[in-house]
Amino acid sequence: MTADPSLTADSAVTDDAPARSQEPADIARRIEAILLVVDEPQSLVALAAAVGSPVPAARQAVDALVRDYDGETGAPRRGFELREVGGGWRLYVREEHDDLVSEFVNAQAPSRLSQAALETLAVIAYKQPVTRSQVAAIRAVNVDSVVRTLVARGLITEVFTDPDTGAINYGTTDALLVNLGINSIDELPHISPLLDDGADGFESEVLR
Repeated sequence: MTADPSLTADSAVTDDAPARSQEPADIARRIEAILLVVDEPQSLVALAAAVGSPVPAARQAVDALVRDYDGETGAPRRGFELREVGGGWRLYVREEHDDLVSEFVNAQAPSRLSQAALETLAVIAYKQPVTRSQVAAIRAVNVDSVVRTLVARGLITEVFTDPDTGAINYGTTDALLVNLGINSIDELPHISPLLDDGADGFESEVLR
């Protein structure tokens, strides 16, 4: 059986996908909307599938957005940029505004971390480098907003991006060491003695 020549690797439009305009400006607007809500870099294939457009059209739209944000089309240069990292695309604050954004977020953030933030921070501290999905699997809850809070507070940072999956790996910062009053993450207490080994429950089951 021969493959349908219309189903190529450069097409991300499926038969059951809703019909959407394939005008370049419309594709760019849809991709822009997706980029505003993602936390991980998205490949061109993933973006094309999300907006129901062929990959070549998505590539052209991304290139157009990059030029637009950089002020190359006559529009003002934006305070953010569309950057390719680890084979995927994501919106980032421009480097010259990092300090400003950090100061603003820290001013808005409560002085104390929530229980969820503390638990997430503990997982990252002991398992680093670790991805958001790995932390979420350990905590069994979505940790997207908590990770953003910890990054904004300067307690964790992006260490590297996996070149195969595009997943960002996080680790702790020197700011956390200062807050904890330690010189190295190796000085954290061993966690094993703090965990319940389940002996009590086991013994109660045996005695029944």
